[in-house]
Amino acid sequence: MEELAEKAGITVRTLRFYRERGLIPPPRREGRIAWYDEHHLARLRTIAALLERGHTLNGIADLATAFESGRDVGEVLGLGEPTEETPVRLTPEALADYFEGQVTPENLATALELGYLATDGEEIVHISRRLLDVSAALVREGVPLSVVLDAGRRVRVHAEALAGLFVDVLTTHSADGQLDKLRPLAKSVVEAELSMAMDRRLRQAPPA
Repeated sequence: MEELAEKAGITVRTLRFYRERGLIPPPRREGRIAWYDEHHLARLRTIAALLERGHTLNGIADLATAFESGRDVGEVLGLGEPTEETPVRLTPEALADYFEGQVTPENLATALELGYLATDGEEIVHISRRLLDVSAALVREGVPLSVVLDAGRRVRVHAEALAGLFVDVLTTHSADGQLDKLRPLAKSVVEAELSMAMDRRLRQAPPA
């Protein structure tokens, strides 16, 4: 414990307090010896970084609970599944920087539930660089992260229906092995229809 506290730049008393609050996992024990490792040190550095960003210990404890109850990266991403999205590995403090002030336990739990985030040891994995960047851009434009996540949940319902439609069409009317070639065409149809639908909505909207 003394060695871990020294490496983390905190007192043994502070470390004991963090353990009592459940902010770090218990050590591995061999008889009367308690062994701490790099995961404990990484967690302490994360706590320090989040405290510097204005999070309270209560908030950090809630975030840790949501984080540890999330699904791991293998469960979310699966093995060998085709994807055009690039996962992104983040530390908890890097995620907090993306969505400054809005990485609350509630938002984190929602993102974990939706499968946008997964855990891999002390790291967080976002399933899509593109989705992460767009979400952060919307938040910077003033859209609350909770609203962005709710919109994502609602979009997914329609996206699943569209995916089902196009997979049925492509598997019925395309030759074997052509799905990868036709997939971008299906996405272009959806993008064009969405663009025209937004045009119609904007024309119908009353002037500001």
